[in-house]
Amino acid sequence: MDAKQSAFSGRMWMALKFVSAFCVALLVSGCDGSNSSPVGISSLTGISDELNEEGYKIHRLTDNPGIDESPSWSPDGRIAFASSRGNENTEIYVMNSSGDNLRRLTNHTSQDGDPSWSPDGRSIAFFSVRDGNPEVYVMDASGNNVRRLTNHDAWDWDPSWSPDGRSIAFFSNREDNEDIYVIDASGDNLRRLTNHSARDGDPSWSPDGRSIAFSSRRDGYENIYVMDADGGNVRRLTNHTSQDASPSWSPDGRSIAFFSLRDDDPETTEINPEIYVMDADGGNVRRLTNHIAWDFAPSWSPDSRFVVFYSNRGDNRDVYVIEVFGRSNRGRRP
Repeated sequence: MDAKQSAFSGRMWMALKFVSAFCVALLVSGCDGSNSSPVGISSLTGISDELNEEGYKIHRLTDNPGIDESPSWSPDGRIAFASSRGNENTEIYVMNSSGDNLRRLTNHTSQDGDPSWSPDGRSIAFFSVRDGNPEVYVMDASGNNVRRLTNHDAWDWDPSWSPDGRSIAFFSNREDNEDIYVIDASGDNLRRLTNHSARDGDPSWSPDGRSIAFSSRRDGYENIYVMDADGGNVRRLTNHTSQDASPSWSPDGRSIAFFSLRDDDPETTEINPEIYVMDADGGNVRRLTNHIAWDFAPSWSPDSRFVVFYSNRGDNRDVYVIEVFGRSNRGRRP
């Protein structure tokens, strides 16, 4: 394992997210739901566009001197994210898919991050350090009625709603190892899905609720895996000697977006995360972004045409959107 891989492995990746949040602050941005579905890239009213070498059009949605990250697309087209704007700690915000109509949802002296929308768009799960360590919380989409789901002295991170809205998957180091757990949306019936000596994290439900994609180092390198919703039948989707992580299942069930370090320069120790997409069976892997900056944390639009992510390509960490399947690029579906 070289320096680039170890820098983003295991507990370091989780610590990096927490330390960046704690030191520079993460906020989640949001919108009021006036757009019922994502608008086309050509009509977005955000900050800037670029056409990358792969032929995909990228649009910048935020321009914040602090940090905007961990975007999550709602079923009705809003985008929640974490941001450090106007505060030293991170909060959850929401905005329209065009990047306007920004609203803060949480307001706490501690860190809130990693928002995940419920399938009906009425609730948002997130992690918060407001009780001393990262725990999973749920609130109404308006930011009201905040309630804690987990209560443990370990770290509970990265919540992901099941398609039926009944369960929330997350990963935790509560058994001295990072594994994936699931809990009822009411906070009851906690169960452990993975039990492996290597790190398992970044859970993402399939739209039919039968499977969960996740990242794991169980075969030596971090790759994308999928398992049945009960934790059985684990199979590997990617097989690369770098790092593939942060899978996001498209709402139509046909594709999985993720970030990868497979384009790092082998002659240097610099890392270069890019956004990739593949078919849900692991085939047809193709790169979406191509930039010397870091591109992270993809999340699909409700119509499975766009992917929102965050990047430091503009000197700050901001939220961007790329059209994956559509008329303005070569990525349209067959």
